[in-house]
Amino acid sequence: MGADKGIARGLTNYGDRDFALYLRRSFARSMGLSRQMLDKPIVGIAMTPSDFNNCHRTMDELVEAVSRGVLAAGALPRAFPTTSLGEVFLNPTSMVYRNLMAMDTEEMVRAQPMDAVVLIGGCDKTVPAQLMGAASADIPAVQLVTGPMMTGRHRGERLGACTDCRRFWAKYRAGEVDDEEIATVESRLATTAGSCAVMGTASTMAIIAEVLGMSLPGTAAIPAVHADRLVAAETAGTVAAGFVEAPIRPSEIITPHAVENALRVLMAVSGSTNAVVHLAAVAGRRGIRIDAERLNAISDETPVLVDLKPVGAGYMEDFYAAGGVGAVLRELRPLLHLDTIDVTGRTLAERLDEPFDFVDRAVIRPFADPVSAEGGLIALGGNLAPSGAIFKRAAATPALFETEGRAVVFESLEDLAKRIDDPDLDIEADDIMVLQNAGPIAAGMPEAGYLPIPKRLARQGVKDIVRISDARMSGTAFGTIVLHIAPEAAVGGPLAAVRTGDRIRLSVREKSIDLLVPEAEIAARLVTHRSPEAPKRGYRALYAARVSQAPEGCDFDFLTMEGASDL
Repeated sequence: MGADKGIARGLTNYGDRDFALYLRRSFARSMGLSRQMLDKPIVGIAMTPSDFNNCHRTMDELVEAVSRGVLAAGALPRAFPTTSLGEVFLNPTSMVYRNLMAMDTEEMVRAQPMDAVVLIGGCDKTVPAQLMGAASADIPAVQLVTGPMMTGRHRGERLGACTDCRRFWAKYRAGEVDDEEIATVESRLATTAGSCAVMGTASTMAIIAEVLGMSLPGTAAIPAVHADRLVAAETAGTVAAGFVEAPIRPSEIITPHAVENALRVLMAVSGSTNAVVHLAAVAGRRGIRIDAERLNAISDETPVLVDLKPVGAGYMEDFYAAGGVGAVLRELRPLLHLDTIDVTGRTLAERLDEPFDFVDRAVIRPFADPVSAEGGLIALGGNLAPSGAIFKRAAATPALFETEGRAVVFESLEDLAKRIDDPDLDIEADDIMVLQNAGPIAAGMPEAGYLPIPKRLARQGVKDIVRISDARMSGTAFGTIVLHIAPEAAVGGPLAAVRTGDRIRLSVREKSIDLLVPEAEIAARLVTHRSPEAPKRGYRALYAARVSQAPEGCDFDFLTMEGASDL
C-alpha cells in the first residue's frame, strides 16, 4: 500500500512520519483488525443515525450492506458518524444546521484516512449537506439515500407524509375534520421508515443526486423498506472500493452540464422549491452559479412529466414502480447534456442507450403528452425581489397567477403566530399576505412561507390566497406562494418596506413581484430600517454573520469556490 493510501493516508503530524504510521497501526489493532486488513484500501462510510431523525431509521442495515460490498471488493470499510438533521425535530429550522453538517462532512472526509467514501443520508437537508461536503473535499464519493416511506391508509384512501398531513390540517382548521379524526390521521401519515412519500425536498434531492451523477443510476426512488434499497447499498460499497484503482472525483461529476441536467429534471418532476437553494449551494462549491434567466429558460421549455403529490395524484412508491429517474431522463433526452458522467464512470448517453424495462404512463407521462407544458418552478424579479424569488407555479392556483391586491403584513414569525387566527384580523380573500424577517439571517429561513389561511377565511371556504415572504416552504406544500425573496427584509431588502394597505402585483406571465409604491417612498422607508438583533455566540452567530442569500444557496461565503461562473 502506497504512502498516501489506506491507513497511511493523511497521517497525524507528530513531526515523525514513521512514528505516526506505527502509532496509528497499533491503535487500529486495538479494534481487532488484522495486519492483512490494515493493508487494504479504506472506504469511509459517513453514517447519520439519530433518535431525532425518523428518515434514518434503517441506517444500521444500510451501513452493514455498504460494508458488505466494500469487503467483497477487497477494501476495508470504516463507518464514522457525522451530524444528522431530522427535519421536524430541529429548532428553529434544519436549514440553519445544513451548513454545519456540510462542514462536518467535508472535514471528517478530508481529515480521516479514506480512499473513497459512501455518504448515507435521506432527510431533507442531509443529502445537500453531504453533497456540499463531498464537492469541497473532492475525494471519490458515492451518495446513498435512505429512500422514501411507503404510504399509509385512512378510510379507503392512501396517505403520505407530508402533503396529506397539510391537507388534513387545513380541513381541521376549516372545521371540516374533528379532533378525533385528526388524531387518527396523525397516526397513519408516516407508517414506515424513510423520508416523505411525496415529491417533497427529500425525494427531490435524491433525484438531483442521481441526475448529477453522485448516486448510482436507478436508486433515487427505491423505497426505504424495499430489498432493492439494501442491494443498492451493497453496490455503492463495491463502486466506492473501485475508486481506489480508478478514482472519479466529485469535481469531474458536478459540472455545469450536470447542474443544467439536474435543473431540467427538477422542472420535469415538479420538485421542491428548496431544491433550487440546495442545488445552488452544491454548484457553488464547484464554482458554478445558477442564473435566474437560465433557470426560467429551462423551466419554460421543460414540461412536467411526473404526476405525483403535492401537485398530482401519486406517491414515490408509484414513481419507483413506474420507471423512476431513468424513465424521466429518456423522455428528456433531446434536452439533456449527454456527456456528463456518473459514479460508475459511464456517460449519460451510455446509460440511456441501454434497453429499458417498463414505464407506467399514468405516473410518468410521455414528452408529447405532459402533465403541463411548462416546468414547475420559475424565478421572479421585480422591485420587491431585485435579487430574485422563487414561485412554484405547478402547485399554485392559476386564477391567482395575475393578481393585484392589498398587502396584509406580518412583521415576524411571532407576529404571524399571534394574529393569524384573530377573528378581528383585517383580511379578505383577495388580499396578499406578507411575512417579513423570516429569511436566512433573521430566522434561519424556516419553512414558514406556507402561511396558514386565516381561520376566519378558511371557515368561509377559502382554499388559497397569495402569500409572499423571504422564507422557504416544504416541498410537500402547495398554494400560490412567493418564496426566497432576496435580499431578505432583515438586511434592508425592499420587502422590509411593505406596509399593510400597500398594493402588490404578482405576474407569473412577466415573472415579477412588485410593490406598487413610488421608488422614492420605498427608499425613504428603508432609511429608517433596523435589522433584528443577531445572535451573539456560537454557531448561530457564525451563521448570521456569514450566510449568503437564497440565490447563492444560503451557504457560508467562505466555503463557496471563488470565481463562480454562470451556467
